[in-house]
Amino acid sequence: MKKSQFLHLTLLSLLLSNTVLSQEIGCDSLAGFDQFDFWVGEWEVFESSGTIKVGENSIQKMEAGCMIMESWTSAQGDTGTSLNYFNPVTNEWRQVWVSAGRYSIDIVGGIRAGAMVLEGSIYNFAGAVWDFRGTWIPNSDGSVRQFFEQYNHDSEQWDPWFNGLYKKKEG
Repeated sequence: MKKSQFLHLTLLSLLLSNTVLSQEIGCDSLAGFDQFDFWVGEWEVFESSGTIKVGENSIQKMEAGCMIMESWTSAQGDTGTSLNYFNPVTNEWRQVWVSAGRYSIDIVGGIRAGAMVLEGSIYNFAGAVWDFRGTWIPNSDGSVRQFFEQYNHDSEQWDPWFNGLYKKKEG
């Protein structure tokens, strides 16, 4: 075999092996990674009645479908970002949110009765911690209800923290 033929065969085998490897990369085809897809998109966010706009949110699948990134901007210009991912070992979703408003959220969970329900904690950067729960409910019209609750230890009940309606942006 000539040196140039060997080089061509080597290059061809490398190209073919990269094609095979690229088919194995990513999470879109793996079980569980599509459970939060109903939230992916470009959204206008309204208070619960759907009439007063409170912000906009961009929810994008990243890292070949292995992660979802949220970029929030309120009507007042406040911002926040979350990373959301499915752990196939624990069979749970996790959201880690950080806001310029000096707080973070760390919640885990999964699909319950057709809704994504994540529970954990909300922290302000002064050191206070509260139990926290987020619920995302896909609606038949394509909108999504996002309902956050914070546990009140004094009253021993969950108090509403945010109740929003996500509507897909036009175009």
